[in-house]
Amino acid sequence: MGPLVADLRAQSDVLGVEIVPVVIDDGSTDRTAAVAEEAGARVVQLPKNLGIGGAVQTGLRLAWREGFSCAVQVDGDGQHPPEELGKLLAALRETPTPDLIVGTRYGESRQGFQSTLLRRLGSGWLRWVLRRVAGVRSTDPTSGYRLYGPRALALFERTYPYDYPEPESLAMGRAAGLTIREIPVVMRARTAGASSIRSWRTAYYMLKVSLAVTLCYLRSAGRPWPKKM
Repeated sequence: MGPLVADLRAQSDVLGVEIVPVVIDDGSTDRTAAVAEEAGARVVQLPKNLGIGGAVQTGLRLAWREGFSCAVQVDGDGQHPPEELGKLLAALRETPTPDLIVGTRYGESRQGFQSTLLRRLGSGWLRWVLRRVAGVRSTDPTSGYRLYGPRALALFERTYPYDYPEPESLAMGRAAGLTIREIPVVMRARTAGASSIRSWRTAYYMLKVSLAVTLCYLRSAGRPWPKKM
C-alpha cells in the first residue's frame, strides 16, 4: 500500500495535475490505515466491511461532495500501475468527453499481466452478456481501473451496485445514458491479496453475475434518470 500511494503522489508532478490519494479502509484488521497515512494518503475508515461496491461508492461520494473534477479507482493490490493513469486522463480531454473510462488489459499490444485462461473465458462470457442485455461493448468488464467523470460521479455517488460492481456498473451507466470508453493499459499481477473468485466457483459466479447484470440493467432502464446529472 505504501509504495502505491507514493507512486500515485509522484504522478502528480509527472502529469501536472493535483492528485489526492484516498484509501478506503474497508473494515480491515491489519495496518492498512496506518501504512496509508504514513505514505501521505487520506484515509477513510469504514466501521465494518461493506465489500467492493460499498468501498468504491464511499470514494466516489467523497469525490463528488468535495468537488473533485474526476475520480480514479485503483486497486490496492498493485495490479493497476499509476504510470498508466495518464492514458485515462488523456481520454477525459477528448471531445466528446466520455463519462466513464475503463482501463482494459486486452488492448492491441496485449502487454503486461493477462490473468488466467479460466478468468479470460469468464470475461468473454460477461462481454457477451453485457452486449446482449445492455448494448455495452466491453473487452474487460471486470476491470477495476476506472476514471469517473462528473456525470459518472453524480450517478454513482447516489447509487452503486454492491454484488458484482464492475460489470453491473457498466450496465447501470449505459441505462442512465453515460458514455463509456475503454483505453488499453498495462496491468501487473497482484502483489498482495487473493482473488475473490475461485476456479471451482467460476460457473456459479458466472450464472449469478449474469442474472445480476440483467436485473441491474432492467431496473436502471426503468428509472427516470435526469438528463443532466
